Amino acid sequence: MRSSAGGMTTLQDFSQKTALVTGAASGIGAACARALADRGASKLVLVDVDEAGLGALDLDCEVQLVTGSVASPDLWNELEPQLGALDHAIVNAGIGAGGLFSELDFADWRRVMDVNLDGAFLTLATAMRAMADKGGGIVVTSSATGVKPIPATGPYGVAKAAVAHMARMAALEGAPGGIRVNAIAPGGVDTAIWNDGPDFQRSVEAQGREATLKAMAATTPRGRFATADEIAGSILFLLSDAAANITGQVLVDDGGFTL
Repeated sequence: MRSSAGGMTTLQDFSQKTALVTGAASGIGAACARALADRGASKLVLVDVDEAGLGALDLDCEVQLVTGSVASPDLWNELEPQLGALDHAIVNAGIGAGGLFSELDFADWRRVMDVNLDGAFLTLATAMRAMADKGGGIVVTSSATGVKPIPATGPYGVAKAAVAHMARMAALEGAPGGIRVNAIAPGGVDTAIWNDGPDFQRSVEAQGREATLKAMAATTPRGRFATADEIAGSILFLLSDAAANITGQVLVDDGGFTL
């Protein structure tokens, strides 16, 4: 990971860095784990409810796999003493659900908030304590639905708006200790989060996944959804020395969807 001029390491070199990634078994989280390992990270702590998905990751660095829900205080109480000094954290775990407010069941509302907001808080707070001695970088995964109101996104959109603001507040609190906190707000991304939706499943059966995603991306100026690897690239930029002066920001990475 050397530049051609001067022999200096590149600004996105994560050599000898330790990072925590939640929601790491698939999608954006898995793409971030692979990218960090490819860029020299020495240790990754990967958290997800999907034990098989975590086990399937083949990464060229030391890996600690943690199976469980990020919304469980017990998980974090047990894990925190094992973390040591973290350099980076990607607060990414989340689940998808929507619906009109007038039709939402409170149990469904709480299920999404439990993971997407409460889990994000527990992850962020733990990561900040693990960075207290030397500083570090954190990125929280928000969503374009937390920036632009989209009907029927329900608790998902509300939770993603909340975590973006939480990141900005945490940036103010962390700055004196050298902790940078930013959020990323992706638009549509081709990940497994869509798979459980009945409408999505019916469309895939009728015309295939590629055509379904293309139709869904029709309101995005670029005309396509992002890949998980593209979003991971933006997240690693925010963590890297290339973004050393950036904190408290929400990077909208949506192909122009919110324009």
